Amino acid sequence: MTWQSTLRGQFPQITSNPETAYLDSAATSQKPQPVLDAVMTYLTSGNANAARGTYPWANRTTARIEHARDRLRRFLADPAPGESGVHFVSGTTEGLRTVARDWLAPQLHPGDEILVPFADHSANILPWQEAAALTGATVRAIPYDAAHDYATGRVAEMITPRTRMIAATHVHHVYGNDMNVHRLRALAGPDIPICLDAAQSFGHLPISVGALDVDFVVFSGHKAMALPGTGAVWARNRRGPVFQPAGWNGSPNTSGIISLAAAMDWLDEAGLERIAQWNQALGVRLTEGLSKMAAYEILGCQRSLTADSAVQQRHGIVAFRHRAIGSNDLGFILAADGLLVRADGHCQGAQGEKTASVRVSVHVYTTREEIDRLLDALAALDR
Repeated sequence: MTWQSTLRGQFPQITSNPETAYLDSAATSQKPQPVLDAVMTYLTSGNANAARGTYPWANRTTARIEHARDRLRRFLADPAPGESGVHFVSGTTEGLRTVARDWLAPQLHPGDEILVPFADHSANILPWQEAAALTGATVRAIPYDAAHDYATGRVAEMITPRTRMIAATHVHHVYGNDMNVHRLRALAGPDIPICLDAAQSFGHLPISVGALDVDFVVFSGHKAMALPGTGAVWARNRRGPVFQPAGWNGSPNTSGIISLAAAMDWLDEAGLERIAQWNQALGVRLTEGLSKMAAYEILGCQRSLTADSAVQQRHGIVAFRHRAIGSNDLGFILAADGLLVRADGHCQGAQGEKTASVRVSVHVYTTREEIDRLLDALAALDR
């Protein structure tokens, strides 16, 4: 509790609004003071364009960008940093589209296949459909089991010599569960590339690209304590050609990239493993409380609602519905009590939920008391 309280005190927007419980961290995280300080220091004492000048300010900015690339490789436990590439983008959506359009599409032919999860975020569906439409390839839907996990037995039957890419999600943005993507490599064999949407895992739990054996990791910095408008594509560059986005490299989002490097420093110092444990514990506290209220339907695996569950716990994301009150209305009711949640369809794909829900998502600045306050507000509507 002391560890968490110390970290919470470093978030100005949180500490300046003590009566408000921010419970929408899956949409965007709040920013700690050291990240804000790093950006302000750069903008007021070192601002210059990168890779476009020979004077000291420009050279220092270029060096900062390269440092951020190296920092990201370390953050992902890259086992071969000399071979991989790091390309900064505006976020997960642009990153996935760049991989699909600039790397995969030129290799596709009519009849080739891409395996895509159609109940995950639309950002990990539409780019692959666009690549297929341009080339005559086929997109096949990765099936799910009753626990809203990838049905790996059925996925194994779908893989053929024409499979050219498997798209996967690390942590699901609605159900909060780890999608166990490490199993996909065993199914795919040594040659099929795997692209990982890490939007809800990067900055929330440790990621080892060596252990996962994926080819691309794509994420948004604003969900991981950095500024909006920045993210990255990490590319292993082992299966297929070296990844290089097409077109001219314009001026980078330097302040965003610097904020991302500072965020990774902050997260490592705070302890990603402890952050993951904290978020998971808060999720369990919420699902245990909700499961006792008859008015609510918790989405996702029904065997992962308690602390003693033997299946994968949720990583700080819990989605639910009230059986009588519409989710959008429930979101407004909670906001009136200073409980800020997301209430809509969560940009889920065609095989996802058909009805809006309330999504609660936490981070290390979220307290146990805020979860209990939410449960008390929900209990008052348990009828």
